[in-house]
Amino acid sequence: MARIPIARVVGSVALALALLVVGCGSSRLVLPVTIEPDALPLPADARALTTHEAAVRGIAAIFVHELGLPVPEQVTVYVYGSRAVFEQGLIRDGQVSPARAAELSDFAIGVGRRRQLLLNDEGAERASREWLRLIAHELAHVSQIELAQGEGRAEQWLAEGMAEWVAFTVLERLGLDSLARRRAAARRGIRNHAALRAARLDLETLGSPRGFTVRHLREGSLPTYQLAFLMADYLIEREGLARVTDYFRLFAASQDRRENFARAFDQTLERFEAEILEHLQAVVE
Repeated sequence: MARIPIARVVGSVALALALLVVGCGSSRLVLPVTIEPDALPLPADARALTTHEAAVRGIAAIFVHELGLPVPEQVTVYVYGSRAVFEQGLIRDGQVSPARAAELSDFAIGVGRRRQLLLNDEGAERASREWLRLIAHELAHVSQIELAQGEGRAEQWLAEGMAEWVAFTVLERLGLDSLARRRAAARRGIRNHAALRAARLDLETLGSPRGFTVRHLREGSLPTYQLAFLMADYLIEREGLARVTDYFRLFAASQDRRENFARAFDQTLERFEAEILEHLQAVVE
């Protein structure tokens, strides 16, 4: 009797699981993706990243080999076919409270949790630039959680801004976009942002998950994420990505947001807020 290769057996089991879940009429796909970070080859062509598994593995390779970011050995990808199923998936699979799940599903199409990616795939264009950006952004959150050994501990504006920076860098490595183009677009996008007009960024509010959500619902999702990206971009350019990565590591030992920021960057959050406000006002004019 011919032996079936182990890889084929594993793939068949995963496929059977996926078909079983979809067959139940829930439009919910569960994909356990084994990453094996050290053995991952860098993607040669973005056009090959046409499945969730290929995209996660290819992007993870860029994280590990080019950005020095950790990824877990396995990530479970949950793919939902509609906003309503996504909301229920956040509750059932992501262990998000019903109120928070309802809020998130209204504006988000992806959520990264500890060793999980939860994606609303309704209308998604596989292998497109924005589809890959979404996966890279959410996988960056998975990496941050690995560093911090927990969720929602760091400054939320920095977590979101760094995730955008990482996602844009991945697109640049894949030849699909550039950091410079995204930076220029973000500067145009925040020119009339309420925080700049008021000369008050209020990083204390932007620093919590709930506060960040309130701000982007009030001031606009795109400009708020652009603001977060530009602040993270400035910090990464000033300090280097490794130091920003070390900032997230500090949360494994202490959850004091202000103290960890000061330890990582030799600067209080208040002093950074004044510095970045001056910088942003200069670059958007």
